[in-house]
Amino acid sequence: MADKGNDPFAVWQTMLGEMEKGFNAFANKAMTSPEFSKTMNQAGGATAGAQKQFFEMMEKYLVGMNMPSRAQMVDMAARLQSIEAQLAEIKALLVQGRASPGAQATGPATPRPPRTKRPPESSGAQK
Repeated sequence: MADKGNDPFAVWQTMLGEMEKGFNAFANKAMTSPEFSKTMNQAGGATAGAQKQFFEMMEKYLVGMNMPSRAQMVDMAARLQSIEAQLAEIKALLVQGRASPGAQATGPATPRPPRTKRPPESSGAQK
């Protein structure tokens, strides 16, 4: 095996480590300055403004093409999930009603009283 002093990979690794330490020290010093903070704040504000402008332009384009925007699609998906949940509840109630022993498929839920009154006889003789 080669010695650490003669190994080119060890020298390379040491050199990269020293460069990284120097860069980290420089970056830490630069980030503590108020000018850096001000510049980064301005860049963030400009990026947010450009992104907002892009989204507004894209929405106008989609409206012009008669296509839904992302917000409209998300809203539609939420409403569709709500409808599916309601349908699942209705289906569960129907299955539960069908499975209960006292449920009748064609009759009303409450039984009717017995019919005791008879219609008058329609014989030819009247009293």
